[in-house]
This record gives sequence, C-alpha cells and structure tokens, in this order.
Amino acid sequence: MPKPDMTPGRVRVAPSLLSCRFEKMGEEIAAVQRAGADWLHFDVMDGHFVPNISIGPLGVEAARRAVPDMVLDVHLMISEPDSYIEAFAKAGADILTVHVETSRDIRWTLEKIRSVGVGVGVTLNPATPLETIEWVLGEVDMVLVMSVNPGFSGQSFIPESIGRIQVLREKIDQGGLSALLEVDGGVKPQNAAEIREAGVDVLVAGSAVYGAEDYAGAIEAIRG
Repeated sequence: MPKPDMTPGRVRVAPSLLSCRFEKMGEEIAAVQRAGADWLHFDVMDGHFVPNISIGPLGVEAARRAVPDMVLDVHLMISEPDSYIEAFAKAGADILTVHVETSRDIRWTLEKIRSVGVGVGVTLNPATPLETIEWVLGEVDMVLVMSVNPGFSGQSFIPESIGRIQVLREKIDQGGLSALLEVDGGVKPQNAAEIREAGVDVLVAGSAVYGAEDYAGAIEAIRG
C-alpha cells in the first residue's frame, strides 16, 4: 500500500462516505474515484462522543479492498481512540485523525498513531479553543478544522471556521511546519473558494458530492 502524498501546496478533495448510499458503498467509492476524488474520508462515530454510530474497521477494510491505491482518511470521532488505533491501521487506514477532546494525553495518542506507520492527524470541535492543539502542530501530518458540530452529515458551514483556519494556516507557515490543513463540515461548491483562500489543503465534502447528480462536476467545483 503506497504512503499518502502529504506534500502541502495543492488542494485535495476527500468525499465523505457518511453521505454515500451504504447499501452500494463499493459502487459509490468507485464512482468518486472515477470522478477525480483525491482521498476518501471516513467519519467513524461511536454514539458516545457524538450522537450517531457509523462505520468501523471492517468498513475501512472493505474500502481498502475496493480501492487499493486510494488514500483512506479516517477521522475517529470516538471516546476511546487509543483502543482502536491498531485495528484501523491494520484495516488499511492511511491517515488517522483523533480529537483533542477525547484523549487523556494527546501527545501519547499521536505517538501511538505514528508507531503503527500511518499519517497522524489531530482535530478539535468548533467550540474548542485552538490553543489546545497549537502545541502539537509540529508533531502531526495534518490538522483538521471541524466546521460543523460533528455527528451528522448535511449541516451548514459555521462561518467563524474561516477565522480558525486562517489562524492555523499562519501558525503552520510561521513555524515552517509541513502539516496539511483539512476542513470538514458544510463544504459546498458555493463556499469552497473562500475556504481554499483561507489556506486549506484538503476539503472534505459529503452531501455536496454524494448529493450531486454530477460527482465529477461537484469535485472539480470544490477543488477550484
């Protein structure tokens, strides 16, 4: 399995499978791959940290079989991420992102992700101060800005997220860091330009892609 290209400087679009037709997930994965998606985004939810339950390691493993060469970007919205890091890495995740709110020791959790040989990501909810992750920016491959309150697909983008993205972009650039900046929640062709201009490298889009008649057109409009 090839390592994901984590080089900053180009925009990537990662359709979220939370919005796909689960009964035809294999077809939906193949469809967005043909349509030009760069990555696939998995929202893993446990019904505890967020009020919904979604997909687990078996779903990631199935996707890996369907698209052996595609980057699988796995976002763990779960209360006990440390207990599942190895399982998701074994299932085929390329990048594992954990919430600062769920970890007893975020640095230890990030080191554990690094130890299993996958990309390391950190994220935080919209109401969580950026200061909670600024001190680990140099230890991660990617920072995810949640632009909705996590748990459900189809929510509206929180406008204040633009300012949070800009602050993190400045911190990353001023520090000479290589972490990618990702945004997840309410991304649509109508607001993608403003989000890209704020400094994002990866745009996660669920309903904006899987709810479109033309997947390729939606992905291209988001990528810009």
